[in-house]
Amino acid sequence: MIHLLLMIIYLAFISLGLPDSLLGSAWPTMYQEFSVPVSYAGGISMIIAVGTIISSLQSDRLTRKFGTGKVTAASVLMTAAALFGFSISHSYVALCLWAVPYGLGAGSVDASLNNYVALHYASRHMSWLHCMWGVGASLGPYIMGYALTGGQGWNMGYRYISILQAALTAILIFSLPLWKKQKNNDVGQVDGETTAKPLSLRQIIRIPGTKEIMAAFFCYCALEQTAGLWASSYLVLRWGLPTETAAGFASLFFIGITAGRAFSGFLTIKLNDTQMIRLGQGFILFGIVLLLLPFGSGSSLPGLILTGLGCAPVYPSIIHSTPEHFGADKSQAMIGVQMASAYVGTCFMPPIFGFIANHISVFLLPVYLLVILVVMVVMHEKMLSKAAANQKGHLG
Repeated sequence: MIHLLLMIIYLAFISLGLPDSLLGSAWPTMYQEFSVPVSYAGGISMIIAVGTIISSLQSDRLTRKFGTGKVTAASVLMTAAALFGFSISHSYVALCLWAVPYGLGAGSVDASLNNYVALHYASRHMSWLHCMWGVGASLGPYIMGYALTGGQGWNMGYRYISILQAALTAILIFSLPLWKKQKNNDVGQVDGETTAKPLSLRQIIRIPGTKEIMAAFFCYCALEQTAGLWASSYLVLRWGLPTETAAGFASLFFIGITAGRAFSGFLTIKLNDTQMIRLGQGFILFGIVLLLLPFGSGSSLPGLILTGLGCAPVYPSIIHSTPEHFGADKSQAMIGVQMASAYVGTCFMPPIFGFIANHISVFLLPVYLLVILVVMVVMHEKMLSKAAANQKGHLG
């Protein structure tokens, strides 16, 4: 039964990834249809991110009350409804309105499932589950590209994903007894949530290294989301690729993340979390350098793949390393603020680049990503130093 539940969780992570790359893939067509500036994609992205921040901060309370299974099923259903709303939208304002339930649904399921997996399954599953997110994120642009090249329009691309989400909702509803059985096997936990009194935000911030890891997580998700959202537009406007072709090529970034996380699960046997994060940062740097080279799609496409490969181990490794750096008793609270800071990065940094693209040039995308990467590396190294000093002080 536990293995069956794990398979369902894998499907849920695919569901998390499916919609994430749709907006970036479809936007070169959508903004022309709605007669709005190309930078307006950042507005929709910001609304979605604000919704995820709100719902992730409420996920602990909701999961304690209803359980991970019910929260996951309800969140996926909300996302399915929002995607269907996108598919019937005929104005930019309508897209913004449907972005609200989209974000609210995504935040709850993400926070609840990550904590559930961290509590119940081995570390390799964290990498492989986030690999499943990459599978969904990679499939999304292909489904959108299929709709665009088939003359069905971006609306049908969103509708196809909505149907898949609805099917997953049905599977999750039928799986609810499995979550209850797991809950009954837990000692001192309520469906994957510890019964210990949670730390306040002020208490969490005072822990040495907290601000640095929040900044690093902020930067990682800012980099990933900005690259995913703007890669297609960059290829169209910088190198003149057709929108349909660019939508497919932009998925290479998510394919890189997917393949990287598949390999990361095996690499964690030999490398620790810090080594995995540093390895990923090195690949991101190499990928951005390729994006900077003036060789058109010949360097941009490998650059997107390598950037995705580099992103692969960072997110799951930061989450998995939290108990080691901050203590198992504080890990749940730390993961919560890390994810909230990640969503803040998702909220603000892609729209800021949209402003840059609209008023200066979309050609600056690689430079923008490079600056974010540098800050991420510096903050993560500072966190390691402070966490090590704090642990040494306790031992002393």
